[in-house]
Amino acid sequence: MFTYLNLRERGSFRFAKSGLSRITHAVMFVALALPMAGLALPKVALSQSVSVIRQDSGGSVETRLRQIAQLRKAGTRIEIRGQCQSACTMFLGLPNACVARSSRLGFHGPQSQYYGISLPPDDFEYWSRVMADHYPQDIRAWFMDEARQTTMGLITITGADAIKMGARACG
Repeated sequence: MFTYLNLRERGSFRFAKSGLSRITHAVMFVALALPMAGLALPKVALSQSVSVIRQDSGGSVETRLRQIAQLRKAGTRIEIRGQCQSACTMFLGLPNACVARSSRLGFHGPQSQYYGISLPPDDFEYWSRVMADHYPQDIRAWFMDEARQTTMGLITITGADAIKMGARACG
């Protein structure tokens, strides 16, 4: 972190004792200069980190919900650039999430902790809605109409397909 700003020749800012890269300096300068000029800084620029997903086979929806809450609070950018299955697909609903066209996303409906054992209908409906609430609108509709009916195995789509259905594309 920088310790102080020095105003040097020709009005340029220099970060003293920082050891930071020029890009970091530029971001920090913008973060300081925009509020002083009465302008808002885009939330993406304030993101603390980037998490790139290359292989995530999912897991417990409840555990993923806690993780999503933490990532949302931290402003972490999520880049899905590989295989993302099951509960991993819930990242699509984060405001800083994007998907690469070449990614593979695997969807299925909620299931019990015991593979092949169905949930009671009320639980199935509840967890389907919880999952769907974490998808862009068109993916949500497709999930509720079709994908959630698959409870053994996966329905796999490409990142390009997800982008056509409203997911944000990674640059």
